[in-house]
Amino acid sequence: MKTEREKMLVGELYNAQDPELVAARRRARLLTKRLNDTRDDEQELRRELLQELFGSSGANLWLEPPFYCDYGSNIHVGDNVFFNFNCVILDVAEVTIGSGAMFGPLVQIYTATHPIEAHERLKGHEAGKPIRIGSGVWVGGGAIINPGVTIGDRTTIGAGSVVTRDIPADVFAAGNPCRMIRELA
Repeated sequence: MKTEREKMLVGELYNAQDPELVAARRRARLLTKRLNDTRDDEQELRRELLQELFGSSGANLWLEPPFYCDYGSNIHVGDNVFFNFNCVILDVAEVTIGSGAMFGPLVQIYTATHPIEAHERLKGHEAGKPIRIGSGVWVGGGAIINPGVTIGDRTTIGAGSVVTRDIPADVFAAGNPCRMIRELA
């Protein structure tokens, strides 16, 4: 029999109130509180906290607090990744971010999803779908990336976009819903 955490990580419906998951979220809340309370001259402390919070991170991760996430341990980032102020990652499933990716302020990345049928939702179950963001991607401020989306390498997502489906590599995409506007050279 799978634990609720195991169900969560493979995309099955799970109970988010499971004590193990509650404890893991509490750990993330405490770490993000410490991170968000750091001063700008405490960059080394920020790096240490992010290494403890994230599942894995490459060199030169730069994150402007405040930042919020569910677990942190399901977030994996490459080298030279930048997050501007007020980013949110709901990482009930794996979030993989390639090297050189950049995120404007208020970007929201949601792996969490809920059943659309009320009778299932009322049981308190939820699920997650992984998100993959390629290398060299730029996501403009205020964009929302929905569960299960993959964004290809070197793509630019316009500010305020709502990404509801996969976006290929080497394109500029924008809108609600986000769609390819043009190919990039």
